[in-house]
Amino acid sequence: MMQKKTEGKRYSFQDLQDIMATLRSPEGCPWDREQDHNSLKRYLIEEAYEVLDAIDAKSPAKLCDELGDLLLQVIFHAQIAKENKEFDFDDVAHGVSAKMVNRHRHVFGEEDAENSDDVMSIWEKVKKEEKGLKTQTQVLKDIPANLPALMRSFKVQQKAAQVGFDWDNIQGAMDKVKEEIGELEAAYEGNIKEKIEEELGDLLFAVVNVSRFLKVQPELALSATVNKFIRRFEWVEKSATNQGKKLENMTLEEMDELWDEAKILERQDKGGK
Repeated sequence: MMQKKTEGKRYSFQDLQDIMATLRSPEGCPWDREQDHNSLKRYLIEEAYEVLDAIDAKSPAKLCDELGDLLLQVIFHAQIAKENKEFDFDDVAHGVSAKMVNRHRHVFGEEDAENSDDVMSIWEKVKKEEKGLKTQTQVLKDIPANLPALMRSFKVQQKAAQVGFDWDNIQGAMDKVKEEIGELEAAYEGNIKEKIEEELGDLLFAVVNVSRFLKVQPELALSATVNKFIRRFEWVEKSATNQGKKLENMTLEEMDELWDEAKILERQDKGGK
């Protein structure tokens, strides 16, 4: 059993593995012993998003901390698998190392890559070989269904485009968005819930296509817009409070006026951009 923390001790990667093994032992932590791969799924997702928040905050200290939390989830799953005699962390490290060497044949092998596009071409070819995927449909189906829908849409379209199933240019994608808006309006007027849902999905899928042509990740773009909405809403609510008003007692026009003020101040903070 591991000793208690010593002042000034600098823990190593091996220490982290030993700590997790201790926590999972009969003398360890009841909560940690109760966990399995399924119960830990939510924490893996949460920690990944907290890493993204740390990157957005541009804080090296926070990023270091959050990467540690994410690494803990990897160690946790590896320890559970080790107890089940499935695999251990060394197997995980070996697997990903072998994968990196095999997929970077332009570095560790004989293939040439002049630019990032060449690198991605090699990567996709090798990945397809490794997974035994014979058709492009199999490639599309191999994309994890648990991905957020915007990210999954982006990747599906990206993979389809690899075999030429794509618009010639962004204008085709833009026109498709306009077409889908018209179809959504028609579905709304028809008041058929299933059709409305279908057409709304088609519209979102078309917007993702535009984002792909613009080389913008739709998940990140939408997340930034949500944050922007919250900032501006906060300004509206604070301004209303300063005027002795409650939002629920204001008209939409009054709130829109404060919203426009928030937009102006935001542009000023960005140097008028």
